[in-house]
Amino acid sequence: MRTKSITLRQTVPDPKFNSTLVAKLINRCMKSGKKSVAQKQIYQALDMLAEQTKKPAITAYEEVLRAITPEMEVRSRRVGGAAYQVPMPVQLRRGSSLAVRWLVLEANKRSSKEHHTFADKLLAEMLDALSNHGGAIERKQTSHRMADSNKAFAHFRW
Repeated sequence: MRTKSITLRQTVPDPKFNSTLVAKLINRCMKSGKKSVAQKQIYQALDMLAEQTKKPAITAYEEVLRAITPEMEVRSRRVGGAAYQVPMPVQLRRGSSLAVRWLVLEANKRSSKEHHTFADKLLAEMLDALSNHGGAIERKQTSHRMADSNKAFAHFRW
């Protein structure tokens, strides 16, 4: 077992919504330390999301994250020289972190022909997540399928 315990950094909430979840999304989208550029794109996407869903932006965004967050994942565990993929429940912090990461990755993958700015791509991915399809939802389902197919190794859980 490790001797030192890690100290978790507190994420400073974003200025507009005063939410750490939005701040994490901004930090995840930021490139080369350009936070103001990332903020502008995220706020634009959230405003468009609120407009299309007819709900407050922060509520709609939390719904999107809830739809993407995985409940189960597989983790590697070595037992007697063999590595098994052991299904484990996802912890709250890791779940939200994975959801934000997948949302940004899948939004970036979208084509520039139909969506011109990153805000458009992010909006499209969030709307897809709300209607239960899209890249981020696909990642969640893959995670769940892997956990389901490796149920036989659940007794190796630590």
